[in-house]
Amino acid sequence: MKKNFVEELKWRGMLAQIMPGAEELLQKEMVTAYLGTDPTADSLHIGHLCGIMMLRHLQRCGHKPIILVGGATGMIGDPSGKSQERNLLDDKTLYHNQEAIKKQVSKFLDFEGTEPNKAELVNNYDWMKNFTFLDFAREVGKHITVNYMMAKESVQQRLNGTARDGLSFTEFTYQLLQGYDFLYLYQHYNCKMQLGGNDQWGNMTTGTELIRRTLGNDVETYALTCPLITKADGKKFGKTESGNIWLDPKRTSPYKFYQFWLNVSDDDAERYIKIFTSLEKETIDALVEEHKQDPGRRILQKRLAEETTVMVHSKEALDAAIEASNILFGKSTKESLLKLDEQTFLDIFEGVPQFEVNRDVLGQPAVEIFTQAAPVFASKGEMRKLVQGGGVSLNKEKLAAFDRPVTEDDLIDGKYLLVQRGKKNYYLLILK
Repeated sequence: MKKNFVEELKWRGMLAQIMPGAEELLQKEMVTAYLGTDPTADSLHIGHLCGIMMLRHLQRCGHKPIILVGGATGMIGDPSGKSQERNLLDDKTLYHNQEAIKKQVSKFLDFEGTEPNKAELVNNYDWMKNFTFLDFAREVGKHITVNYMMAKESVQQRLNGTARDGLSFTEFTYQLLQGYDFLYLYQHYNCKMQLGGNDQWGNMTTGTELIRRTLGNDVETYALTCPLITKADGKKFGKTESGNIWLDPKRTSPYKFYQFWLNVSDDDAERYIKIFTSLEKETIDALVEEHKQDPGRRILQKRLAEETTVMVHSKEALDAAIEASNILFGKSTKESLLKLDEQTFLDIFEGVPQFEVNRDVLGQPAVEIFTQAAPVFASKGEMRKLVQGGGVSLNKEKLAAFDRPVTEDDLIDGKYLLVQRGKKNYYLLILK
């Protein structure tokens, strides 16, 4: 017996709005549903994950997911929830971004195989590129009134001064273009449902209205949204001081990705583990209970970080991220340091004091470099005393003699020296 898709979304906290009749349709037949994403970058970030997880649950409940990459709409920009107009992209960039996104999404959805509900990826540029403006105005524009479009909340916000620049005609047409996508997918893929974030509700209902007015009142299509995910303090989810948390390991290292989930609050961890993993209800309920017994062990955060890192990256990436985490907080060796790629190494030691040092210090005694070239120690006497007590390490190895020369062989990645003073104080020297 396949699971009930709507019930699955409800207990996970992933259902915001749903049109009447949608649940009945989902119980009656295999439903094809789509979710759109604009290819404005060659990677999705974790802000996209709720929508992608909706598609994953949809497929697991026996329905057919379509992910629509908005090559055409990405050239325009969507006013929903945005205060400024987007940069417009060229064909080559859009194609590159689309391919990168498909590769990422294929970790969540099954695009292969012979099952009737295998996932598909489509690009609205394919059906929009030869659609002339006159044809669009005549065939699509005549069905939806300006009054109807003006009443949408996303349009109202832009017109009423929430955004400084108002709303361009290009962006105003966005809901018609998105509506036409739904009509096209209904006609060519028998797609009866659109999924999306709650800020898309206005555009999505324009789609169902356009289908009804174009094809007749007896054609029924539906929209279903997930809530916009926020943190417990109301702030935007998925942003850090340094920007978005991306799914592409070149943009956000698996270590940093893992750390993001590991560091969420208890309240957020309890919500996020339902939304961003495929763990069953019984498993999650048991984890929540176990966590409440001893919150200090951060059981929820650890499991959340493990599940998301394996799902987005791999088991190997998770193991490497855990090993990297131990470099700061646990016992680790120089070998562990040498295994790290440069980006992960820099991510781990992002917050520690850093000094740029001239390469010509190589060959000098450690005590000279760590007091004169970089003020890791206040004086040579202080360093000598700490070294004698076994309290100084270079690249995770105890420094046996305070005056031993530091050479090219000591460098990590040919340019870094990691000095540790006591257990917790790290200093990074970057040789230029």
